[in-house]
Amino acid sequence: MILFRARSFFFCGGRKDRFKALYWDGQGYWLLYKRFENGKMSWPQNQNEVQALSSEQVDWLMKGFAIKPKIKNTKARSFY
Repeated sequence: MILFRARSFFFCGGRKDRFKALYWDGQGYWLLYKRFENGKMSWPQNQNEVQALSSEQVDWLMKGFAIKPKIKNTKARSFY
């Protein structure tokens, strides 16, 4: 019987330049702390924006990228 599955819980303060994570490995919790030297994270503003993350999105978050890639629309340029 599996009582707990591997899960992670992320917490972010108001500055959004650091976060803490709790990770259950089956035997106990790990407490992880990450602080970014430059920049800030894209973080949910309210309860409705909270979502489950894929392993790829967690990797992006750890590297300081947004969990939802944004593609900027630009106008096509004419070269000729």
